[in-house]
Amino acid sequence: MTDRLAQARELLTTHPVVDGHNDLPWALREQVRYDLDRRDIAADLSAHTHTDLPRLRAGGVGAQFWSVYVRSDFSGDTAVSATLEQIDVVRRFTAAHPDQLRPALTADDVEAARAEGRIASLMGAEGGHSINCSLATLRALYDLGVRYLTLTHNDNVPWADSATDEPRANGLTRFGEEVVREMNRLGMLVDLSHVSADTMRDALRVTEAPVVFSHSSARAVCDHPRNIPDDVLELLPGNGGVAMVTFVPKFVLPEAVAWTQAADENMRAHGLHPLEMSEAGIAVHRAFEEANPRPRATAATVADHLDHMRELAGIDHIGIGGDFDGTAFTPDDLADVAGYPNLIAELLDRRWSPADLAKLTWQNAVRTLRSAEDVARGLRESRGPSVATIEQLDGVAAR
Repeated sequence: MTDRLAQARELLTTHPVVDGHNDLPWALREQVRYDLDRRDIAADLSAHTHTDLPRLRAGGVGAQFWSVYVRSDFSGDTAVSATLEQIDVVRRFTAAHPDQLRPALTADDVEAARAEGRIASLMGAEGGHSINCSLATLRALYDLGVRYLTLTHNDNVPWADSATDEPRANGLTRFGEEVVREMNRLGMLVDLSHVSADTMRDALRVTEAPVVFSHSSARAVCDHPRNIPDDVLELLPGNGGVAMVTFVPKFVLPEAVAWTQAADENMRAHGLHPLEMSEAGIAVHRAFEEANPRPRATAATVADHLDHMRELAGIDHIGIGGDFDGTAFTPDDLADVAGYPNLIAELLDRRWSPADLAKLTWQNAVRTLRSAEDVARGLRESRGPSVATIEQLDGVAAR
């Protein structure tokens, strides 16, 4: 394994990881209310977070999509304002470390960062509640640098169903389809993590550009609604998109599903949201884990998903989206962002070739971003910004 790990690290020097999803901005909000003097990401933050610049370097990360997530119980203008605060902190910590981070809006920017020895710093908004049923707000987020929108988070939005809520629209409404079309016109990637299987299928039917799953695994391997069904994985080659495997134990290890539900209930019993990443929330999680030993996921668990996703979607349509700092629990040997070489070493042991691994870590994600840009250039020549409203298309008021 030592030789494999050295080989993995060498491979990552040439084709580093493009990670599709990291929730460090939310951890910074909850822990220090965005005070970067108290959480300098150039320092060792291992006592507080899964992520800092030294560990990103150690993990061979070359591009990071920072999630500008806000909880889905935020709504209306509150959700929009909180999303703007998340964007602001990403822009501030990127600007604070220009020697290590490069702002990235395009595939060319991502490639330039690699050539310069810097980490490309991108943004994705997690949940359609962040646009408050407004296509103008969607365009504003794009102008601020957001390059994907996850259509829902854990709860439905008025125009799309979530994987973890009761079906209401049975996929996308007419306005939801218009959101997808406008994202295509902008060059903003349509992210189908968190959405229901019907929403996935509707989005793949409507989209004119490749989609992403920024942090989702295979439902056939772990039967959780957050994961991707086989029939959807089989649609990805025709779409050209990429499914980025996540490391969250409850999404990759069947034995962890019920255990995590109990951990979430324990959080609620303490008056805390299950996804709270404050130090108080983490302490409650850790105390529960000490009293109730959890099932242990490993890099091999994640590799099982990648083997399956590769079989169904093909090597050109898979990637990595760890969801670090968006989960209290991580696999044993993927504990933080320094752990990616352990996954690559596991895949080398499974006889994945260096060419295959280059596609997984770097090439597929960059190609998908570039393809969305190419589609957008063509669409902007044929149509202007949409001014449609949810009232016009769905006959209901925005909520």
